Amino acid sequence: MKMDITEKTYLAHGDPSLDISDEELDELFSAALSNALSDLNNAGPAIILPPDITRIHSRGGFLTDVAFRQVANNSQVTILPALGTHRALTAAELDRMFPNLPKDKFLVHDWRNDLYELGRLDKDWVYEVMEGAVNYDWPVQVNKLLKNEAMSLIISIGQVVPHEVAGMANHLKNVLIGTGGKEAIDKSHFAGAAYGMERIMGRVDTPVRAFFDEGFRRFGNQLPPVLWILTVVDSHAVRGLYIGFGRECFEKAAALSREVNVSIMDESIQKAVVYLAPEEYRSTWLGNKAIYRTRMAMADGGELLILAPGLECFGEDRSVDALIRKHGYRPKAEIMDRIAADAELADNLCAAAHLIHGSSEDRFTIRYCPGAVSQKEIESAGLTWGDLQTEAARYDVTKMHQGWNRLKNGEKIFFVPNPALGLWVEKQRYAQCYGKMPRIL
Repeated sequence: MKMDITEKTYLAHGDPSLDISDEELDELFSAALSNALSDLNNAGPAIILPPDITRIHSRGGFLTDVAFRQVANNSQVTILPALGTHRALTAAELDRMFPNLPKDKFLVHDWRNDLYELGRLDKDWVYEVMEGAVNYDWPVQVNKLLKNEAMSLIISIGQVVPHEVAGMANHLKNVLIGTGGKEAIDKSHFAGAAYGMERIMGRVDTPVRAFFDEGFRRFGNQLPPVLWILTVVDSHAVRGLYIGFGRECFEKAAALSREVNVSIMDESIQKAVVYLAPEEYRSTWLGNKAIYRTRMAMADGGELLILAPGLECFGEDRSVDALIRKHGYRPKAEIMDRIAADAELADNLCAAAHLIHGSSEDRFTIRYCPGAVSQKEIESAGLTWGDLQTEAARYDVTKMHQGWNRLKNGEKIFFVPNPALGLWVEKQRYAQCYGKMPRIL
């Protein structure tokens, strides 16, 4: 018989000064997982939900290996990367992120077809939570494998870090979006964009997070227990590991992430250079983290220069790619008008949200320097083009450190080597965006 544990934290190990090694991660996770399995009477068939290659720095691949090794001794294990809208991992990416795991254990989440709807949040509730920003209901969806009656445990693995839609990534987002469907992803992402990205990023309690919490509160009893494995990582080290059932472990992880991943800056950035590693960023759908994570730090009239040697497309999904090419990255008001005029965009609200998030709202220039996307394509998408070879020579990423740099020619630039690992906010804009909001971390 499956035991339902709604709230129990097995491990809360984190501090900005920690540098947790793989050996320590293995030891801490193994002990916590052993205790959880014991509480569940050693469970039975389990499904592991790790992040995909876009979260390779999370140590999720390593922790999946630990979980598989321990759980597979006693039960059948399936591994389902929480892809959300992202494309499936390639064989090379599986080898890179999960080198020790049998590839036949991995399944691919299809966000358009592989779904089970647990229930719906009514539109009156959504409207109230969203303060009138949207007026629709919201489906609580998961991959149908999670509803398998034989499944006794879900092990959700991921990194807590600021996020443009939920406020903080992971926890229930990993299940309800990472294995969710088109309608849930469309509506949640658009809700975040309509409410305002600047009002959301870096916060635990946001309207979109409330979707997840309330959806799980009402309908989560249809699923097996979910054991949350949460890391906090900055550009230097793993700073925290949090493990448990329930929300407490997420709140503790988010508090640490607020300390190590959010930089409140004394001055705005006139010139920022962001590097997108080619093995991680092949689309603007992913690469626009360079925009999301720096937008609140950029000065009006400034320039965001994005070095993207691996960029080959706009969307991870063919239809979304086409919509980005059709409409481009535009200010929120313009995208709202286009939604009203274009039924296809209105039926793909996650794409519309992405277009809003990827705009500077006409405050600063976004100059993309792509590896395999033409100047014409970049400019047709509402962005400014830059020559990769020229700009990479001018701004040598191997000779700059994260943060402020003074170049030999006297130019002052702010360098971000990986936007996935932080959020940068100028303090006056921070006060404007967050000052009146409750329960700031």
